[in-house]
Amino acid sequence: MGTVREATFDVLRRHGLTTIFANPGSTEVSLLTGLPDDLRFVLALHEGSVVGMATGFALGREAPALAVLHTTAGLGNAVGAIATARVNRAPLVILVGQQDRRHLALEPFLAGRLDGLAGDYPVRVDQPVRPQDVPGAVARACHEAVTGRGPALVVVPMDDWDAEWAEDVVAVPARVVRPAGVADADLAPLVTLLSGARAPAIVSGAGADWGSLVALAERLGCPVFQESFGGRAGFPQDHPQYAGVLPADRARLRAALGAYDVVLAVGAPVFRQYPYVPGPLVSPGTTVVVVTDDPSEAHRSAADLAYLAAPAATCTRLSALLPTTPAPAVATRASVPGVGPGGTGPGGAGAGGAGADGVVLPVLPAGGRPLRAAHVLHELALRLPADAVLVEETPSSRPDLHRLVPARNPLGFVSAAMGGLGFALPAAVGLRMALPDRPVVAVVGDGSALYGVHALWSAAHYRVGALFLVLANGRYAIMDRLADQRGGKAPWPPFNEVDLAALARSLGCPARKVDGHTELVAALEEVVPTLAAREEPLLLDVSVTVDPDFQP
Repeated sequence: MGTVREATFDVLRRHGLTTIFANPGSTEVSLLTGLPDDLRFVLALHEGSVVGMATGFALGREAPALAVLHTTAGLGNAVGAIATARVNRAPLVILVGQQDRRHLALEPFLAGRLDGLAGDYPVRVDQPVRPQDVPGAVARACHEAVTGRGPALVVVPMDDWDAEWAEDVVAVPARVVRPAGVADADLAPLVTLLSGARAPAIVSGAGADWGSLVALAERLGCPVFQESFGGRAGFPQDHPQYAGVLPADRARLRAALGAYDVVLAVGAPVFRQYPYVPGPLVSPGTTVVVVTDDPSEAHRSAADLAYLAAPAATCTRLSALLPTTPAPAVATRASVPGVGPGGTGPGGAGAGGAGADGVVLPVLPAGGRPLRAAHVLHELALRLPADAVLVEETPSSRPDLHRLVPARNPLGFVSAAMGGLGFALPAAVGLRMALPDRPVVAVVGDGSALYGVHALWSAAHYRVGALFLVLANGRYAIMDRLADQRGGKAPWPPFNEVDLAALARSLGCPARKVDGHTELVAALEEVVPTLAAREEPLLLDVSVTVDPDFQP
């Protein structure tokens, strides 16, 4: 005999969900008061940060994470972060509080109309019919989050937690095994295509497995592109066969892939776009195949052939089945049509000289200021260890980051695949909590940082030693450039008055202002070597000027 609350805690322990990210309200007090010592509570100051931190924690652990939200207000505030978690393939279990079941019919204060509030972004939403169904609903949410690779919600009225638990059965399997094998006969059409290809190419996405994809790419000897706007690097970006990030409009995409007769997208859709440009995705004569374990991704991709299968198992078996004939010549980033050194277009960072490592940078003005984002990212790249986790949310500097800071591990580039702001700061906190021995750096624009600035308090309070590198230009630079392209005047003003360093310090997070090259180098030289063992977060508020050649 016990309570629904105690039975649910047993479910959480069984599934490794012993860290609870939350911003609690009155409907969650009966769950959270007097937690057992083996359950860790992590407070975030906004629900977007709650889900963002849980998302980073899940990505770092490669296992589900747990978040608790407060009825309508909490779930409503977190919808954008829930959408990001879904597109970023992060398995989350989210408990949403509800008013007391015994008078819900009267719609009391804080009663939530929660059904459908998060739209189609949750992989499952469950509102248990009776209190005794809650532990099973939570266990099922764990399985659904992994299978659907996204957030699974369970709505729990506040009185359910104290209800008596005397059940004999939780109607959910204790363990779910997901076989990942793929039959040779099913792969035969793809083996035939790749074996006969004159010039194959691969597009890697967030769902790709690095080890098996590297082996397949090396067997084929072909270039490997990164999907545009992906949530994670799908291939080592310092590999000689890496060809850069695919353009996100159809005209440049056709140019980039025009030389290839078979294009294999692995763990990526076919193909993510941003501005609409008329015309086909690829030129006539190019056959497109997608391999993904995401049904939605498979079903919406404009491919000639789609495999709904585990990418790792598929690529591993393909490598074994393909003949060992001489491979075609590897195309480098500089030689791939339509893709320049940054992988996103024909340019570099602007006019300037090459450094000792051969990287072309904008000319640094006398006195080392004003800095451009390229200067900052170059100095970071020179010092960043290969195992570093890098979280990106700086839209106007993303091309420079792709060009200058190659991902050398699967978490070497993590971004909000949904596109909404407010992901990087809380995600970096969650990632560092999950990976306490790995260096974690968030590279964030000042406009982006303001959407998730609450997470800095959690970083400081829980001694999360991440580095938050803010590229501060005092404006929404990408929006300004889009308005320029439309030929009109942007109605939004700059926000030069905002002081991110002061905001960080007000939230308990140490911070420094950096406005020149000498200060930047000194700060990075001091901080980056400490990141693996660091327990205190640090925000560097780096003043940068907008690159005049930047194109969204």
